[in-house]
Amino acid sequence: MNKSDLVDAIAEGAELTKADAGRALDALLDAVTQALKSGDSVTLVGFGTFAVKERAARTGRDPRSGKEIQIAASKVPGFKPGKVLKSSVNV
Repeated sequence: MNKSDLVDAIAEGAELTKADAGRALDALLDAVTQALKSGDSVTLVGFGTFAVKERAARTGRDPRSGKEIQIAASKVPGFKPGKVLKSSVNV
């Protein structure tokens, strides 16, 4: 499912126009992004939790040359599914 399919599903499920559903989806994505940028987590009970995870600096290998390279520490967005989502997928 891509974004336009998701907008169609939201429009149908919530009885909205596709334009309204698209704006609602964009607003949700912007809100989650802003929360993660500020270091907060977003919890949707039953669905899951979006949070920022710290990835430590590490040593890797350049696949072309085989030389060791240093990979800097970074922050990455993560998602932990909730119990209801897990159980609905594992039917």
